[in-house]
Amino acid sequence: MNKELRDRLCCRMTFGTAGLRSAMGAGFCYINDLTVIQSTQGMYKYLERCFSDFKQRGFVVGYDTRGQVTSSCSSQRLAKLTAAVLLAKDVPVYLFSRYVPTPFVPYAVQELKAVAGVMITASHNRKEDNGYKVYWENGAQITSPHDKEILKCIEECVEPWNGSWNDNLVDTSPLKRDPLQDICRRYMEDLKKICFYRELNSKTTLKFVHTSFHGVGHDYVQLAFQVFGFKPPIPVPEQKDPDPDFSTVKCPNPEEGESVLELSLRLAEKENARIVLATDPDADRLAVAELQENGDWKVFTGNELAALFGWWMFDCWKKNKSRNADAKNIYMLATTVSSKILKAIALKEGFHFEETLPGFKWIGSRIKNLLENGKEVLFAFEESIGFLCGTSVLDKDGVSAAVVVAEMASYLETMNITLKQQLIKVYEKYGYHISKTSYFLCYDPTTIKSIFERLRNFDSPKEYPKFCGTFAILHIRDVTTGYDSSQPNKKSVLPVSKNSQMITFTFQNGCVATLRTSGTEPKIKYYAEMCASPDQSDTALLEEELKKLIEALIENFLEPSKNGLTWRSV
Repeated sequence: MNKELRDRLCCRMTFGTAGLRSAMGAGFCYINDLTVIQSTQGMYKYLERCFSDFKQRGFVVGYDTRGQVTSSCSSQRLAKLTAAVLLAKDVPVYLFSRYVPTPFVPYAVQELKAVAGVMITASHNRKEDNGYKVYWENGAQITSPHDKEILKCIEECVEPWNGSWNDNLVDTSPLKRDPLQDICRRYMEDLKKICFYRELNSKTTLKFVHTSFHGVGHDYVQLAFQVFGFKPPIPVPEQKDPDPDFSTVKCPNPEEGESVLELSLRLAEKENARIVLATDPDADRLAVAELQENGDWKVFTGNELAALFGWWMFDCWKKNKSRNADAKNIYMLATTVSSKILKAIALKEGFHFEETLPGFKWIGSRIKNLLENGKEVLFAFEESIGFLCGTSVLDKDGVSAAVVVAEMASYLETMNITLKQQLIKVYEKYGYHISKTSYFLCYDPTTIKSIFERLRNFDSPKEYPKFCGTFAILHIRDVTTGYDSSQPNKKSVLPVSKNSQMITFTFQNGCVATLRTSGTEPKIKYYAEMCASPDQSDTALLEEELKKLIEALIENFLEPSKNGLTWRSV
């Protein structure tokens, strides 16, 4: 089986800013005992170089509930090996004694003042996968150049050191501590900062169903509901306990909507619960569905939920602020491919809105920066259902988001308003924002490159397109090259990201569209949004305009038939 051996042994997993993610199995390009030991040895070498107090401050290790019977590879085992490598080098390790939500690791890194942390998880990926997600001392995911430096260090020490295999250290070393009780208590205490209507919550007649998608979320969401004064949400019995096979869903990603929420929606109908909350397997993302008057379920998109969160977090701030608090000190953030609804709210309400590159690592780092400068950040999000309310954690958090949605729904219920009705009110006040996201599959890197290069040299060399079909283009931003036609100096405000392709078009008609490559899959993604002013309320017209623009974008800029792209609609 020469080809298989070559595939497994002749390449190494790349260590990106999200750390490692791959299938579990044998070989250097897979997640297994050896590759995790090698990565941790590289981490040790790099951290030793960066922090003179590494051995005083220590390192945090958490894990989810993934595992593979055939290779006896599990998140828990990989977490123990990660800890063993560091314990053998006399580094204090805070190793959680049981599975935790991903946000608990960045939270613990900050709370315990550790130098860094690792979460063993592949989030909502298919069951075959696992990953190694790295957080820096500031509690945010690592950004460049840390990833490149860590990779260099990994390659310098690939042979396991003497103590690296000794996972008994986890049970015997005095340097191992279990932060579970302490961090859980502190996290739940911090949640109170974003709870505004505890008394009202305790009286609500609303019922909630929660599914944890066979992952880590159940116990932690139950506790969060208790902190907010709610009765416990009704769990989906078949999905509440960890199951590494994710046996009741075809893919463990709640973003896929109604098809994967089947069990929770049926249970909600039976229990007379109007709202379903779904956390993904590592509980850092949240999907929400609401039963409508006509008996259909409305599954909200990430952008729609963000409109609700943005309205809610600002409304709560306004009602609870001290007399001299100023909206000019308030910030909300979103990644650049997410809805611009927060920008519209910020313009009208007088607070600040900022965009970052795609990926929560950029949001986390920017929040840290704003906090250090005395600013207050109320909310941040990415369109792929990643939300952050408050700033106790510097990464997306499905546990806190779930309980904030429950409080928002309970508050609205006292006025007989549903989440969907409130979403329409937000749009009517700040302008409709209608968006669509989808992707094409393309397995040929040269084709992908030529598609983007053609856009940079459209009618003549070094000239971007002025029209897309009949739609006039107002501005173009190319994050790959650092160009932005809307800036006086023509330079992009967002940092240049040479390794990935990403071009954003702002059209004369108020639409913003982005074409970008995926960092983890063979995809060209497109994101398009109509941002209307509050006086434009004909949604059918806006939707029709968006549909035509997307058709023009695909036909003129991506040329799927010419480039052999496979169309996928999400």
